[in-house]
Amino acid sequence: MSHSTPALLIIDMFTLFDFPEADQVKPKALQAAGKIAVLARRFRERGNPVIYANDNFANWQMDFKELVSVCLATEGESSAIAQILQPQPGDYFVLKPKHSAFLATPLSVLLAKLGVRELVVAGMTAESCITATCFDSNAREYETIVVQEAVAGIGSTRTTALRLLHDSKAARVVKLATYLRR
Repeated sequence: MSHSTPALLIIDMFTLFDFPEADQVKPKALQAAGKIAVLARRFRERGNPVIYANDNFANWQMDFKELVSVCLATEGESSAIAQILQPQPGDYFVLKPKHSAFLATPLSVLLAKLGVRELVVAGMTAESCITATCFDSNAREYETIVVQEAVAGIGSTRTTALRLLHDSKAARVVKLATYLRR
């Protein structure tokens, strides 16, 4: 692969929505899933990596495929999102213990092996895992892009988080249409 290969990093979209703000995030996550699916399709068509980074629900005996199966079997938004974003053959995944997809995961090694220098970040939530990952990505000198419509979050804190990423230059925040025109 070329040294400038972009990768799509999908963060925490496989979830049981068992956290306190879940009801606020569910509709936004479902909307974001549709936009992420568009991005994933484009990346796969071009032969560029699609990488899932997901919490493991604090179940250290569950692997990624089991996590996806649990979400598919859960009614409501968990299942709907899992159906929309089901991994395809050739996709990659890392399980993460905390907010950043880089913290205590093999993500940096995987990106280096794939020749990735541009990381397109999507998923949830803007104010937590997306922000932490983008700051870590920027610190590792990746060109980091966040597709605005492909990120879910909680109301105005989502907007504040995206503005912080943009203003701090930790990530370039762009509209989906803008990214797809590239």
